[in-house]
Amino acid sequence: MKMREKSRENHSGSQALAGHRKALFLTILALAWPTLLEQMLQTLVQYIDAAMVGRIGAEATATVGMSTSVTWLVNGPLFAMGIGFMAFISREMGAEAFENVKRASVQAVIVTVVTGIGVGVLTLAVSPILPTWMGVDPAIKKDASLYFAIICLPMLFRSAIIIFGALLRAVGDTKTPMYVNVCMNLVNIVLNYLFIYDTRMIKIGGASVKMFGFGYGAVGAGIGTAVSFVVGGIFMTIALYKNRYVSPAGCEIRPEREIMEPCIRVGFPVAMERMATCLGHVVFASLVTGLGTVAFAAHSIALTVEQAFYIPGYGMQAAAATLAGNAIGAKDQKRLHELTRMLIVIILVIMTVSGALLFFMAPQLLQLFTKESDVIALGTVVLRMVAVSEPLFGVLIILEGIFNGVGDTVKPFYYALFSMWCVRVLGTFFCVKVFHLGLYAVWGCMIANNVCLGSLFILRYLRGGWNPLNKEKSRK
Repeated sequence: MKMREKSRENHSGSQALAGHRKALFLTILALAWPTLLEQMLQTLVQYIDAAMVGRIGAEATATVGMSTSVTWLVNGPLFAMGIGFMAFISREMGAEAFENVKRASVQAVIVTVVTGIGVGVLTLAVSPILPTWMGVDPAIKKDASLYFAIICLPMLFRSAIIIFGALLRAVGDTKTPMYVNVCMNLVNIVLNYLFIYDTRMIKIGGASVKMFGFGYGAVGAGIGTAVSFVVGGIFMTIALYKNRYVSPAGCEIRPEREIMEPCIRVGFPVAMERMATCLGHVVFASLVTGLGTVAFAAHSIALTVEQAFYIPGYGMQAAAATLAGNAIGAKDQKRLHELTRMLIVIILVIMTVSGALLFFMAPQLLQLFTKESDVIALGTVVLRMVAVSEPLFGVLIILEGIFNGVGDTVKPFYYALFSMWCVRVLGTFFCVKVFHLGLYAVWGCMIANNVCLGSLFILRYLRGGWNPLNKEKSRK
């Protein structure tokens, strides 16, 4: 009888555990899918941009490609501030301190305006000399400079998209940023058709229709992107003011040290990490430009293709940060460990599948962006190289989200700094400048960087030093 009762209890316990895990999985899914879809749509638009520009030729692709790494650098401080506020707000939401959530939103408005204007002025100032710094082909210097200036002109709106979007995700609203980005991307696509190509005849069904166009080429793509940023920034600001948790409506817009300090304390190392690693990307890209226009075009297109295959990681990263912050705010150690383990298992499965797809579909994907056989051949090999490391890269992305969500940003900054500059940049410098190797060696250094950083993140996760609740427990 006792054995039967014990068996019944074990069965009930197993059912309860299964139900708890299912609920946790559904929570992760509910937060992750809008961001995942948003990332997919953004990447689709980048695919369309690259394909439309790629039809003009390798020079146009290189013109747009020059700004890619620099854009990561420019966005670094904006994303960092978004992460700082996300960590603070998600923790306060977990503790149900809703007044502090609203106060943090007011501080975020101040930071958005200051960073948006400051970064905008700085990028416009450097745009004339940036192509020279990047070592691009003299034939595309003028267009490359103009393209970069145009996409940086609406920096205040870009700041609003990034920081206000982070605030909305921190309170569990991942759908609104998705809707805003869908609208922004549709505007981008329509304007690209208008500004990139000359007036031409297109076939719709059996009829020929005259399609008006300005014929600005790569610069036209920049105009479309800039206008879409303005649209996205306006809509994201409206969404912020409509959200009941983070709306600053009716609040006095003034700095509050008590709120600003912890947000900056988390965000500052992320800003330094983003700037250091993105500066590394810029140096890395400048080394690749020295390999010639074909190699740089293959490199730029391959990076664009690869983005689609780590979307699941970045799609789940915001959910990881929000849920980890909530668990810390609620001081729920058990929930924190359960959700981190579940996130890692999910991303490993997904990224293994996406890596396999990237490996086998590399040539077909590259053909979407260019018809030049030498670019496709070069790009196919490097994509198949990086496909093998996709599962580890996925774990790296999720752990970064968890660390950001709990406010652990200092050690990850040191890890990123080391792996970027000592592994990727230094390795690429020796491969290109000393040993005169080609694009394969360059991508080998890029993969080595991801493996190094992923290994360091995993080691930190296993040791537990990232978890504030462990530190509180040891003090007691």
